[in-house]
Amino acid sequence: MFWRMAGLSTTSPVETILDKENFTLEELLDEDEIIQECKALNGRLINYLRERAQVEQLIRYIVEESPEDSEKRRTFKFPFIACEIFTCEVDIILKTLVEDEELMNLLFSFVEPEHPHITLLAGYFSKVVICLLLRKTVPFMHYIQAHQDIVKKLVDLIGITSIMEVLIRLIGADEHMYTNYMEAMQWIEGTDVLEMIVDKFNSSDSPEVHVNAAETLCATTRFAPPGLSAKISSPSFIGRLFRHALEDSRPKSVLVNSLSVCISLLDPKRQTLGMYHTYNRQVTQGSTVTANPETIEGMLESLSDLLKLLDVSSAENVLLTTYGKLQPPLGKHRLKIVEFISVLVTVGSEAAEKELIRLGAIQRILDLFFEYPYNNFLHHHIESILMSCLESKNAPLIDHLLQECNLVARILEAEKNNKLETDSNKPTVPAEGRSPPRIGNIGHLTRISNKLVQLGNSSSEIQAYLQENGEWNEWYTNVLSKQNAVENVYQWACGRPTALHDRTRDSDDDDYQDRDYDVAALANNLSQAFRYGIYSNDDIDEAHGSLERDDEDVYFDDESAEVVLSSLRLGDDQERIANERSTASLASPSPNTEGDDVTNCSSDDNVVIGEDDDLVDTATSSPETGTKSENTTHLMSENSRETGDGETDKPPEWVEWRETSDSGDPTDVVLPNGKTQVGSKPSESDVAESSSSTNELEKNDGTSAEESLVSTYENPSSDPSKQELDNGNPSLGPTTSSDGVMAEGAPETEDDKKDVNQTGN
Repeated sequence: MFWRMAGLSTTSPVETILDKENFTLEELLDEDEIIQECKALNGRLINYLRERAQVEQLIRYIVEESPEDSEKRRTFKFPFIACEIFTCEVDIILKTLVEDEELMNLLFSFVEPEHPHITLLAGYFSKVVICLLLRKTVPFMHYIQAHQDIVKKLVDLIGITSIMEVLIRLIGADEHMYTNYMEAMQWIEGTDVLEMIVDKFNSSDSPEVHVNAAETLCATTRFAPPGLSAKISSPSFIGRLFRHALEDSRPKSVLVNSLSVCISLLDPKRQTLGMYHTYNRQVTQGSTVTANPETIEGMLESLSDLLKLLDVSSAENVLLTTYGKLQPPLGKHRLKIVEFISVLVTVGSEAAEKELIRLGAIQRILDLFFEYPYNNFLHHHIESILMSCLESKNAPLIDHLLQECNLVARILEAEKNNKLETDSNKPTVPAEGRSPPRIGNIGHLTRISNKLVQLGNSSSEIQAYLQENGEWNEWYTNVLSKQNAVENVYQWACGRPTALHDRTRDSDDDDYQDRDYDVAALANNLSQAFRYGIYSNDDIDEAHGSLERDDEDVYFDDESAEVVLSSLRLGDDQERIANERSTASLASPSPNTEGDDVTNCSSDDNVVIGEDDDLVDTATSSPETGTKSENTTHLMSENSRETGDGETDKPPEWVEWRETSDSGDPTDVVLPNGKTQVGSKPSESDVAESSSSTNELEKNDGTSAEESLVSTYENPSSDPSKQELDNGNPSLGPTTSSDGVMAEGAPETEDDKKDVNQTGN
């Protein structure tokens, strides 16, 4: 106790340094507990760090590169600790920094063109600036407004991701920033920051710059202030973006990232979703997005130039694959164009649909579907386009897809000739010397065909077109219907839960929630089982210690319950085995019992006790209880066989839990040996025998029977055999079952066995 009290009064190492007469900032930064003390608002430490000299030195550690011959702690540890001190958000330290213009100038000297921009220090700089922007928004924005050249310097460094994050927060592309400090941030709308960002597509060839510039503009489309939002969606801005994207001398990364900005303008939520939800959004039909008509009009002006890039006939590059070769490969830029058109179709703009029909965009995209039969990304986008066209209310668009694009005939042709063509002039060519593989877009064709059938039930135009095509009707009857029956996973008889009706959920979700088991009840019962040590093979003291825990301390969740579900599913078979054993017990009484004892034993609960320390007791209920309801949980071993002398042939391999009805019969009598006589009231002879047996036990042990049982349970080492474990009912004591039966150890001597036979029968 004295040592603990002394430990509590130990002085912090930081306090030890502060107690010195002459100490330096480096000594404090080298101490590991300084961050913890800052978060704990150590008064002496905060008062020291708030001084201007100390704040200036902390800033220098962050923005200035360490000399080449400096120690590692100066290069790595001190900048990190300095950054963490600022991000502890101690108001008085941040106030010292943001209200001193010279210190702010020192901080933003990091973005000067001649300054070295180390990625590590850029991360620390970004964290400090964002912390000031969040906690000291008004004075910080006033400083930036007075030094607007900082915005241009940040745009020039947009290729550094940490700087990009600062720029996104600065222009108000944050969900909560602008609404809370509208007056302080409104001036940013009057700047040309968006034009500076989009011009980075033309002035830089770095893919990192293009990616970060596109990410900044996409963030602006989602959360920008009204002024910036109107500017970025204007036709003039869209035209400026496409001019950079379609310039021949520019790398393909400019086109890809420019189209990402256009997609975000059409559907701002699309970029915020993960891949799984994005895919679901593409294939889930009936959902349309709304966009500014002026924005769509600005994009349609460059649509013809985009479609020219989908022509692969003039490309000469070749990519070898496992199935053959691609001449040329599709490329990320062509895939992005198809994705852009898929989003454009979902907008539902009549002007966009007319332009797509006029330019033959859908027909060209459908050609790509069959020219690249192994590009699943391409297939997903094209399927989305076809679904949106079929569900469109624009009759000319549907007629264009069915008549001019000849969709049904192309589906039937692909189904008939489902091997890759060996034509060397095609973009996808199989490998020489091997048989052509099966094309990889049949699954998408099946879903498109099913969509045609579904829409034919509600659209007379589609229905009439399908009925006129005799080849389609024959293929639908002989191929598609059978294929749907095979692929209907809800009809599979391979162990899939038959109660599963939620077809919208992915099969990889937590399917255990759809099982026919009450997992919560199983978890509760199994918690009680582990609580009383029934499944434990460890020392009995651990099981006894677990008895002292509250119910809340027994943690057994749904996932843990799944571990034993495979055993519990065999409950019906084990119940049948239990009934057979009960019947066999009535038909074949123990040979150790005499004639008069057989009748009484048949109504008792037979307790089987083994010699092993890790045995599991087995209790069965007699059928003679008839209409008696007994709320008793029975523990049975599948491979154990009851014998007359109370031993088992084999240790139990698995355990089954089941419940029977509760007993409300007040005539049950608890005998001293722990057995229960069921039926009518006890006779005087039974009472006398019980009394004599109890007295004899007390003479042998010097204690009462009840005290002996309690002491044996609390100290299991004193008895070579375990006590009978209860059924796990938390409302009962460790030695009492739900019927009031007291658990008892196995008799040790022949006299004890005789006493048990006399009192139990």
